[in-house]
Amino acid sequence: MEMNRTKQLVRGSTQHNNPLELLIHVLEASLELISLPENDFCWCFWADSDEAKAELEGLIKSLRAGVLPGRTHFAVLFAPTGPLQELSLSSGWAETFLKVASKYDEAEARLW
Repeated sequence: MEMNRTKQLVRGSTQHNNPLELLIHVLEASLELISLPENDFCWCFWADSDEAKAELEGLIKSLRAGVLPGRTHFAVLFAPTGPLQELSLSSGWAETFLKVASKYDEAEARLW
């Protein structure tokens, strides 16, 4: 898996003037991370990667359609001890998650 969206986000190699574009990029990076084959979903809110992917893909689809779901839909995902952080801790990519989550915080501050 190439992890292009995650690498771009973590390295800061893309600029987002539009906070909605940044949020979509964050979700795409998160989608790459939850798709890693070695992920351990045993302590996670989601039963498996398919369930996690469906949730994130649904949010991305809404955003691309011009619908901004409420802040809590996203805040819960990126919260401390939220499903993404739990998955990152059990799967070995906690440091990467923190970098992605900081970009979420940036988008959140600009959107809501």
